[in-house]
Amino acid sequence: MPLLNYTTKVDVYTTLGAIQGQLVKHGAKKIMQDYDDEGRITALSFLVDTPAGPRGIRLPANVDAVHAVLDRQKAKCDREQAERVAWRIVKDWVEAQMAILESEMVQMDEIFLPYMLNGTGQTVFEAYRNNQLALEGGAQ
Repeated sequence: MPLLNYTTKVDVYTTLGAIQGQLVKHGAKKIMQDYDDEGRITALSFLVDTPAGPRGIRLPANVDAVHAVLDRQKAKCDREQAERVAWRIVKDWVEAQMAILESEMVQMDEIFLPYMLNGTGQTVFEAYRNNQLALEGGAQ
């Protein structure tokens, strides 16, 4: 099955605007764009208010991974298309998460927990992956 949004023609900045609009509508503050050395956007960073106070979030788009998947699927794809596809997938995910938030099934910090930043600038997921955040085994 082809990757979601693999044929999109929507410009990255249009998609980023839609993502930022959803985030602001749901209480995000101080949204910034993170860039790589080539001037390409790699992540959106923003603040959300939580019961424990404001928390920083870094929401990335892994363009290299999307590009590799599209190559394996033999889809016609260059770096720019992979960027468009990656950010459209992130936009769709954010919209789905905001719908769950609006239904009051979750809270904003619950949605973005893996992307929440610690004091050293690592996300919770990165700290977990690097064994700095241990979770006990979940064998049932």
